[in-house]
Formats: sequence, structure tokens, C-alpha cells
Amino acid sequence: MAAGSQCCSVAQLEFALRCELTAAEQLVLDEHLEQCDACRRKLDDLAAAGDVWGIARRSLAVGSSGAPGSTPGTLAELEISDDHRPPPGESFADAGDREGTPAVADISVTADAPIYFLKSFLGPTDDPAMIGRIGPYEVVGMIGQGGMGIVLKALDRSLNRFVAIKVMQPTCAGTETARARFAREARAAAAISHLHVVAIHAVAEWNGLPYLVMPYIRGESLQRRLDVQGRFSVEEILRVGVQIASGLAAAHAQGLVHRDIKPANILMEQGVERLQITDFGLARADDDASQTLSGVIAGTPRFMSPEQARGERVDTRSDLFSLGSVLYTLATGHSPFRAETTFAVLRRITEDTPRSIREMNPEIPGWLERLIHRLLVKDPDLRFQTAAEVAHVCERCLRYRQHPEMTPLPLELAEDPAQTGHRPRFGWIRLKRRYRWLTVSLIGSLVVIPAITLAWRGSTPESSASSSALL
Repeated sequence: MAAGSQCCSVAQLEFALRCELTAAEQLVLDEHLEQCDACRRKLDDLAAAGDVWGIARRSLAVGSSGAPGSTPGTLAELEISDDHRPPPGESFADAGDREGTPAVADISVTADAPIYFLKSFLGPTDDPAMIGRIGPYEVVGMIGQGGMGIVLKALDRSLNRFVAIKVMQPTCAGTETARARFAREARAAAAISHLHVVAIHAVAEWNGLPYLVMPYIRGESLQRRLDVQGRFSVEEILRVGVQIASGLAAAHAQGLVHRDIKPANILMEQGVERLQITDFGLARADDDASQTLSGVIAGTPRFMSPEQARGERVDTRSDLFSLGSVLYTLATGHSPFRAETTFAVLRRITEDTPRSIREMNPEIPGWLERLIHRLLVKDPDLRFQTAAEVAHVCERCLRYRQHPEMTPLPLELAEDPAQTGHRPRFGWIRLKRRYRWLTVSLIGSLVVIPAITLAWRGSTPESSASSSALL
């Protein structure tokens, strides 16, 4: 198609939106859209238009009550009508957010929601309150979708509990690399049993696509909370540090490096102050030789470690750098390394020192800034060395923040020695002074004793005799 001479029809673009073009037709369309601004605008309008998205939201979004049958409507209602339009600028994600759709991860539900895919993928169900079935699970609704998977809320009737099912995107399932990553996520997360790591209940396949079964966590991601409320308080930052470092310590104890720690992969459970790490799709064994492949970069650029950004082999300390980037983001409202392009971000991570946190947020105490910046040191050998150590330091800092008169600040974070409240430190100084005087005394003794010995040996017999006579 030549730009301006043979533009796409509305029907062609609608077929494209419904993923009903053949591979050859899609290729021709892609080439045309690269050249034709008019068709791109038309496609954007169609993608944001139609009451299909409003119907889809009502039919697929999980009901706020959380009870079976709370989803109004079924997939049979998902028919396109050209007579209605959603509010200007509204997307499927916008509508879902307003109703407080629970999150299993920070997954964007956009205008290309997999409505037609779900129609063909889900099995039939006898329950009119459900929209379909995956294996033994009755699907209640769709929570969201991301680059790798679609997340559904389902009912496990055998245990009478809700679960979250992550199904691999059909567009990704055709590649062996994507399937391997999906399987790796299941194996990695299943190996960890910890309060702050999302568990994997089961892994199976349905209609040719693999899926994971996880606990249904009603809440939101750390990223979404940050977007809504902005910067976190000092206490909130420390609680995040304690919990995520504890979860990482459990993963690292299994020999796993997460490699994609970021706010979007940290879930906040509703009603409790509990955080959980999710999305182990990039996790690797600490000694996995495949990590040493030159130029292989995996992860989210803004939260990568320098060694990860360079495509080098990473170990558990890389996750600690990423955790530092997360804490920096919570303290300032944005990530420590920002730039216009991915390449520029990676370059900043490897070369630049992040701007002072206290310059942007004076409410952050100096000791917390020092803690975060120590996590962000370029050289892994100069960072904290274990996640358990970070969790311990953050916990002590939290106790110090809450009860400064009872709990001293960790010595390694105190710029002013008086902040620590540690008498042992000054006792050690006094002890060193005492040892110094003891050393001087010993040296003096070593000089005096030989002198006395020499003087005694040098005395004459006459002097000895006269001494005896006097006695």
C-alpha cells in the first residue's frame, strides 16, 4: 500500500484489532502503517473507540465484592457496536482502575485486551456466573495482562478458594525462549517458601498454553501505590526495605537471583502491611553459566545494576542494587537513573552517581540516604553483601526511628558518633588510650630492666665488701 494512495478500510483495521488477519496481510498492513499517518490515526481512533471496551470491562473485570457470580455479564455479550463510544481518552485500564480492580502484579489492561482470545481459549462452564474454565478452575474474570501473560481470577472449587491464573500470551507461546522463561518462573518461585514471596500452587497447560496458579492477592503493586500517593514516608521506606530484603534473602538462599526487582513486581496486600515479590520470569541460578553470555541484558533498565546493564554475569548483590533503586524511587518519587532512551539509561547506571536524595526530599534523614546510596555503589564488593544484612540494618533503623531513646542507630550509618548512642564506641576509645599508656609502660620497662642488670653486673668486689662491712 502506498501512503495516501490506497489507505486501509475501516474493516481491515478492525480485523487487525481483532487479530484476524493472516500473517501475510499483517505484514502488508505493518509496512503501510509505517508510512501512513492517516491510517495510524484511524487505527488509534478505532482502538480507543467502540463500546466493546466498556462491555469488556463490565464482563471481564473482577467484581469488587470478590464473590463468585459478582462479575456482571458473560463473554457472549462481547459484541462490537459502532453506535457507542466510551468517554474521550478513556481506556480499558482507566475504567478498571476507577473500580479498584485488584492486582496480582502491575499489569496494564489496555485497549487490545484479549477478548477474542479468551472466547476461544476458555473451556465451557456450567456456572452462568463464570466466564469459562481452565482445567479444574472456574474463571471469574480478567485481572489484567502484560507482555508475557494474561492474569485471570478463578475459583478452585476443590479447595473453595480464589486463585490467580497467569496464562502465557498466545503471541509469546510460539517461541521456545518465552516458554523457557515461563517455565523458569514456575520453577524458581515454587522453590521458595517465604512470607514475602508470592507462592506457586501449580503449573499446567491448557489448550496448548502453559499457565501458573498463584494465590489471589487483593491489593495493588508498589508502583501503583507510588503513582497514587507519591513519595513514601521514612517508616514506609524502611518497612519496604525490611520485607523485600527478607524475601530476597529467601530467594538467594535457594541460589536464585531475581534480576528484575522493581516497584511493579512488588505487591501490597490489601488490609495488611505485607509485601510480596512476584514475577520470577528472569530469575536465574547464581551459578548459571548462561548468564555469562556477552551482551545479554535482561531486566527493566531503570532498576538494573551496573553489571547487569553491561550484560555481565550477576550474583545476588545485583538484586541489592535494584532494591536500592526501588528505595530511592520511594524516597524521591522517581528512579535514580533517568534518561530519554534505554541506551542513555544504561549508560547513566554504569557511569553516573545519582542525585542526592536529600536535595529532592529534605525529610529523608542523612542516615537513610547513606543506606540507600550504599546499595547503589557501582562496585558490588562495596555494597552490602547479603540481603539478610540489608534486612537487619533496615529493621534496626526502623526501631531507631520509632524509639530513638531505646535503640541506637547502626554504627555504619551514623555520620555523627553521638547519633549512635553507643557507649561501647567511646569505651573502646578509652580502652585504646589505656592500652597506649600500657604500651609506653612496657617499653619503659624494657629499657630500665636491662640498664639495672648492666649496672649490677658492673659493680666491683671492693664495693661489695664495703657494703658488707657496713652491714
